[in-house]
Amino acid sequence: MVPWFRVPTLEGSLVRLEPLSFAHVQDLAVAAEEDRSSYRFTLVPRADEVESYIAAQFERAEQGLVPFAQVRLADGHAVGCTAYWDPRYWPGRERMDLRAVEIGFTWLAASAQGSAINAEAKLLLLRHAFESLRVARVDLKTDARNERSRRALDALGVRFEGILRNWSMSWAPGEQNRLRDSAMYSVIASEWASCQAHLLERLRRVNG
Repeated sequence: MVPWFRVPTLEGSLVRLEPLSFAHVQDLAVAAEEDRSSYRFTLVPRADEVESYIAAQFERAEQGLVPFAQVRLADGHAVGCTAYWDPRYWPGRERMDLRAVEIGFTWLAASAQGSAINAEAKLLLLRHAFESLRVARVDLKTDARNERSRRALDALGVRFEGILRNWSMSWAPGEQNRLRDSAMYSVIASEWASCQAHLLERLRRVNG
């Protein structure tokens, strides 16, 4: 296995990102059935689909997916998922050195939204990517129509790069096998220090 796939559990003060497993099925089934009004453009399983969703994430691991459960430390429950995705490597090197990766496949239960769990999870993933994996770039993207997600990304201090048309598969209901326009965001290595400072200050305000 390529070494970067062996990502450890990442823990902050609000959330712990641990490797996704079938042990998370019960919690995620509950989380997925909270208010679903924010999931119009996001891949979020129904309660009875969580087991097959996790199995599908494991299958995507063969394409470079590293999935996590987002565990809320306040109560120990898994309240969503996130992942590293779309790894790209430096060409022409003997080892498969990672140069860029995406953070994606992210969703949170309604009760965890707006709680700074998302901000801390992104901090943990970005920190590991830049400081342990030594990548040059981290991508983040969302459906261009998903204004809620785009506001959340803007608040993280990452850079908006533009809209790529027909870039990704749509997860919107009724749009199976159709392409969506994707709003693209990124952080590059030279921006990581300022991005990290922004996220830490945001978490400091939340935590008092």
